Amino acid sequence: MAATKVRGLVAALNSTGCFKYKSPDAVVDFLVVGGGVVGLAIAQRLSERFPTKSTYLVERHPRAGEETSSRNSEVIHAGLYYPPESLKTQLCLRGRHLMYERCDKYNIPYRKTGKLVVAHEHQRAYVESLFAKARQLPWPKHSPPHGAEDQVLPVSLITGAQARELEPDLSPDITAALWSPETGIVDSHSFMESLEKDISESVGGELVFSTRVVRVDPYKSEESSRLSSEEGWVVQTITENARQGDSLLARTLINASGLAANLIPNSLLPEASRIPMFFARGSYAAYSGPGISQIDRLIYPCPETGPNKHAFQSLGTHLTLDLQGKVRFGPDLEWISPPCHASASEYDFNEENVDFWRKHLKPSDSRLEEMHRAVTEYLPGVSFAGFRPDYVGVRPKLVLSGFQDFTVRKDYADRSGRGLMVSLMGIESPGLTSSLAIAEHVVHDVIEPEHIHISQ
Repeated sequence: MAATKVRGLVAALNSTGCFKYKSPDAVVDFLVVGGGVVGLAIAQRLSERFPTKSTYLVERHPRAGEETSSRNSEVIHAGLYYPPESLKTQLCLRGRHLMYERCDKYNIPYRKTGKLVVAHEHQRAYVESLFAKARQLPWPKHSPPHGAEDQVLPVSLITGAQARELEPDLSPDITAALWSPETGIVDSHSFMESLEKDISESVGGELVFSTRVVRVDPYKSEESSRLSSEEGWVVQTITENARQGDSLLARTLINASGLAANLIPNSLLPEASRIPMFFARGSYAAYSGPGISQIDRLIYPCPETGPNKHAFQSLGTHLTLDLQGKVRFGPDLEWISPPCHASASEYDFNEENVDFWRKHLKPSDSRLEEMHRAVTEYLPGVSFAGFRPDYVGVRPKLVLSGFQDFTVRKDYADRSGRGLMVSLMGIESPGLTSSLAIAEHVVHDVIEPEHIHISQ
């Protein structure tokens, strides 16, 4: 679907008014909504930083990481592609270091494969610009001590011939490549399990699954309540199919709900100011066959930079490996919209339709021909017969074109700047790599300065 015809969802939490306000009957210091890799990382960091405070994480699915976090390439990105000053670059650089550090500490399976970004002659300028940018990148905030000559992102610019020495199956038309030795792959499920374990074993941490947030309101103190001196957000939840829900007062609320991250802010905004969420479907294909017999590294083509450029929306249909050495290609990029009918605008505003994208998760062979054509641009020996549908992921997008950084939005329960809510939106690639750094940023750079009175 052409991006110009794509519609986004502008739904808001409790838009139907089904759930009426319910006074809170308990208080939690930190409430994290969303149990993907980012929500888990934030809850883990909070429970570690504030061990005497309560940190709850609520996730609507029975298990953690059921959406974007478990449907991606599992690549540990180096931090090559985005503007140097952006959160995507800075948190990817920092997150890569934290990821490898945690993997080593907790024996989480990973492999530092390295990556080649390969270019045809007309794309040479692109990899040269990546190389120049990488050489000048500053070390991100919170980095460990390092020497003046140490580079945060070591890379090499090599010729096509040198690239074929590393990967002989590459096309003879490849004339240049960028070699990134710090790129790797990780067992994302083991990584998330390690975060879950930390939270569960902490003094104040608690994980609550099969529980969805159905309403959020700024807390208005009630003179008759024992919580009259409190400030924060009233969060109503429903566990599984229960008729009655619970109501919590969250002193600090962190919204890390991924594909539905706009629902809570939209419930507080006037309709004209609501934030749309767009959805990008990415298909992956497993491959077995000729043309990859000696592949040992990740291989990425240059993103499209011509009239149909999508460099900031997709990195192209690349070759990745899993920890067993199996090859897969993807993801591609396919914009999906809510069903189109006479009342399309009404559909787009209806909270009940936020999971329409689930109908697009079934892999099919409809994308294979286009994927094969893209891959043969750099690996001409691969056979169409060797491609088969593998799995599909959906990425949350705040824009349809151009660069969009990770968004860290702050809202307050009152006009005096008290009762903080942090919403993380548009957290797609390199979200897995950046997850620990996002948590570090949210806890130490966003929450702590706003909560100077919080002490252990």
